Amino acid sequence: MEGRERRVAITGYGVVAPCGLGKDAFWQGLLGPAITDAKAIFIENWDPSAYYASPKESRRADAVEQFAIASATEAFEHAGKIDVDPRRFGIIYGTGIGGLRTLEEQIELRLEKGERRVSPFLVPMMMGNASGAAISMRYGLQGPNETICTACAAATHAIGYAARLIAWGRCDAMVTGGSEAAGTLTSIAGFNNMTALSSTGSSRPFDADRDGFVMGEGSATFILEEWDRAVARGATIYGEILGAASTADAHHITAPAPGGTGAINCMTLALDDAHLAPGDIRQINAHGTSTPLNDAAEAEAVKVVFGPNSPPMTSIKGVTGHSLGAAGALEAAAVLLSIQHRLIPPTAGTTTLSDDMRVDIVMGAPRDWVPGPTISNNFGFGGHNGSIIIGPGNA
Repeated sequence: MEGRERRVAITGYGVVAPCGLGKDAFWQGLLGPAITDAKAIFIENWDPSAYYASPKESRRADAVEQFAIASATEAFEHAGKIDVDPRRFGIIYGTGIGGLRTLEEQIELRLEKGERRVSPFLVPMMMGNASGAAISMRYGLQGPNETICTACAAATHAIGYAARLIAWGRCDAMVTGGSEAAGTLTSIAGFNNMTALSSTGSSRPFDADRDGFVMGEGSATFILEEWDRAVARGATIYGEILGAASTADAHHITAPAPGGTGAINCMTLALDDAHLAPGDIRQINAHGTSTPLNDAAEAEAVKVVFGPNSPPMTSIKGVTGHSLGAAGALEAAAVLLSIQHRLIPPTAGTTTLSDDMRVDIVMGAPRDWVPGPTISNNFGFGGHNGSIIIGPGNA
């Protein structure tokens, strides 16, 4: 990271996703099968009771917070005991929408039964910062506690910002990641009516027949620590945040800038931040939403930044769906698992590339690779661009 003196280690992470609860199940889910015949996919048979002291407590949390608490629980268990001054242990979290499910339910309740039936817990359940606040209170974190809400780039921005606070010496450890549970009847109708969702019910990133995304949900949470402290306590380091960047297209509220100019700038700045050249990157975890314009812009941007021999690129949204503000967190977890297993998961659902996709998309089966620096991209409505670069740790 630019001007940094301190390295940033990833010492624990946890995952909650429709294709798998927990890191190990999530990895198996990344290997397929692809989503078929769905506008949205959900975490089936979700039971939050294992993560709360009582059923009453869990009922006072929207699903977006429940997912965040669940993934944070796994992340802290994975990281082991962290001896850090709580005033220097913070949380930067991401979400695109927040507690939409609760808001929609309470609107329906008010219309049917009147204002007095609206829950007094509506506000703390729907507010976008609820997930980060709940994690900080659960673990006594007294450092910075901030929530980033930049649509589909939110979790990537959160991870980059959290890493900088450690690199710059402001904090010694951070919790970061993202959560989303926005697949309500109204939101699905809205995305569908703007033709963002697949009409065929399949997510096929970069495919010649791609026609939109499938809505997803979930959460991934990471424990970041200053590298030397992590080594001193004997922590297993699963990865390293090497660099990050954020830019704006300043072009259109939903469409990407033509030619992927904002994405080009973002990836270039992330490489500069990591003090890496394009040739140092060994994998690209793409935003890859399966929408015609976004995939075309991203592929063009990759071609410009990395040239004709770009690194292998994959998108996991064919199995996870598009989890909006949590997407970057799930994809960062996929990068860590890819490093662990020395395999790049395939772009599920994709069989035939468009003629304009002059990039190396991993399709059909996992691909062996020698783990190295990997760039993970997310580009959100509003023209938000985010890139992080993750390298192997000492695991």
